Amino acid sequence: MQSEVFVTLSPGQEFTLDAESAPKLTHEEARRWLDDEFVRLECEPLRASGKVLLADKVLTVAAAAGAGLMADPVWSARFAGAAVAALARPVVRVDVPAMAVTF
Repeated sequence: MQSEVFVTLSPGQEFTLDAESAPKLTHEEARRWLDDEFVRLECEPLRASGKVLLADKVLTVAAAAGAGLMADPVWSARFAGAAVAALARPVVRVDVPAMAVTF
């Protein structure tokens, strides 16, 4: 089955990332990579409680990365691999304007 991550940063600014070509990560490695990027990109929790769900991390990391990192083939492949491994879904859709992650 094809693994892909679709990221919409704004209307007309969409990225299709092939997770198949990304390094294969375990769930724990993917979660750790997203944690590291969440901190490195200075992301903020979406919930007032401060609790950050994995889907929230994928969404906020995508938003903070912006078009610059999404266009970087090495970083975007790693992001795609981490998103599908962390969420355990072969296809992930990240819609930043709608603040939604769907499968």
